Amino acid sequence: MKYEAVIGLEVHVQLETNSKMFTRVPCGYGKDPNSLTDAVVLGLPGALPVMNYEAIEKSIKVGLLLGCKIADTCKWDRKNYFYPDMPKNYQISQFDQPICEGGEVEIEMPGESPAVMGKHRIVQLTRIHLEEDVGKLTHFENDSLVDYNRAGSPLLEIVSEPDLFSPEETFAYLTSLRNSLIYAGISACDMEKGQLRCDANISVRPIDTEKLGTKVELKNLNTISGVKNGVEYEIKRQIKAIEAGEEIFQETRRWNPEQRYTTSMRSKEMAHDYRYFPDPDLMPVKIDKSWIDKVKKELPEKPFDKQRRYMEEMGLPYSITSALCPDFSLCEFFEETTKLSNDPKKVGNWVVNGLLRELSASREKGKSISVKDSPITATHLAQLIELIEKGVVSNNVAKEIFPEMFSSGRSPEDLVKEKGLEVKSDQNEIESLCSKAIQEDPDAADKFRGGKEGAINALKGLVMKATRGQANPKVVDETLRRLLSK
Repeated sequence: MKYEAVIGLEVHVQLETNSKMFTRVPCGYGKDPNSLTDAVVLGLPGALPVMNYEAIEKSIKVGLLLGCKIADTCKWDRKNYFYPDMPKNYQISQFDQPICEGGEVEIEMPGESPAVMGKHRIVQLTRIHLEEDVGKLTHFENDSLVDYNRAGSPLLEIVSEPDLFSPEETFAYLTSLRNSLIYAGISACDMEKGQLRCDANISVRPIDTEKLGTKVELKNLNTISGVKNGVEYEIKRQIKAIEAGEEIFQETRRWNPEQRYTTSMRSKEMAHDYRYFPDPDLMPVKIDKSWIDKVKKELPEKPFDKQRRYMEEMGLPYSITSALCPDFSLCEFFEETTKLSNDPKKVGNWVVNGLLRELSASREKGKSISVKDSPITATHLAQLIELIEKGVVSNNVAKEIFPEMFSSGRSPEDLVKEKGLEVKSDQNEIESLCSKAIQEDPDAADKFRGGKEGAINALKGLVMKATRGQANPKVVDETLRRLLSK
């Protein structure tokens, strides 16, 4: 019997706000354990929560970005459970009246070639609700330690429909969702810092049946590739169990990323297990049309919409846009440079094949320079492209000085003048070098005369090597053709 997987994801996103969800204590990462706390975070008697306006507004922004219906009124509920990461023994969350309902995420599955656009489809969302984050437990052999620095931070839970059907689709979904959230300035979505976390609900069923199988929740998924790998393992485990006549139980399982397998944690709780009830200390939130209209004006262009615009209006190839558009800062750099040089294709090529290479090299060296901190500015890149267009430097010379532009932050004009790298266009000198090249490689000369057009490239290479790439390629080509026609 053939089986198919049905997957739904619960993505938790820590909102980038100045303070926590119900107190003025600042949000932060890397601080001394339990230093970002107060009476509200610790749930001390008499401490009352006060709502964070910025967190609510950012939640509305996410909802609008993902095409959700924004609730006229949403309320706060207490989700009761006893666990050391939640000092109050309940979490303030939203149950039956979330801030956003419905919505969708556009995903792209890879094409047959990296240079070809893949297939796009829409994944449906169930809801998005706002809550407070919990603390972090660190387990040791004989004990566990808890750090409440994260507790109380604004946390957005984005719940998809069971509308994903493969590990590859879960990877595409998380990648697309993460890019959109970063674009909108909602969160840095750094999974290593816990700013984006994911639980996966996985079930399998025979193909061509509508009834869902028993779902298993998978936790401890702390990278996007880890989600893909964990889901892939769990699908195989469930199919193997069913084929062996075993029953699948609704449970929560933990993914072990080192040894790449899942283990049972506990039976899966149902909604009634949490004994939800409205929080008596917090009033419902009313969201009127004027508030929604205000937030709409701040919405950014979505990554895939930007990619389509670059391809349709600027004529950029998919291979360039697929590297540019997932990175909002890179797109800003590209557009700023394009305004200065007015040649998007050349700018895109230099950004993707030049700047990205240097940024990647900086990470490998342990420096990890971001696009915003790049020593090569948009002005510098526009100047370099202009020098090539005017024939001041060859493309090879430009490639040669690009790494030095990045390491030093100096302008291309200064480097070219200092190193004497201007293109050589002296006709007498070039003619002499061309004649010498023909003498050094008579075989290539004979092949060109015999009709093999590509043979001239070997002769060009000799001339360019002799001039360290400084000879004007157009003058070299014209001179060689003239000498070879005699």
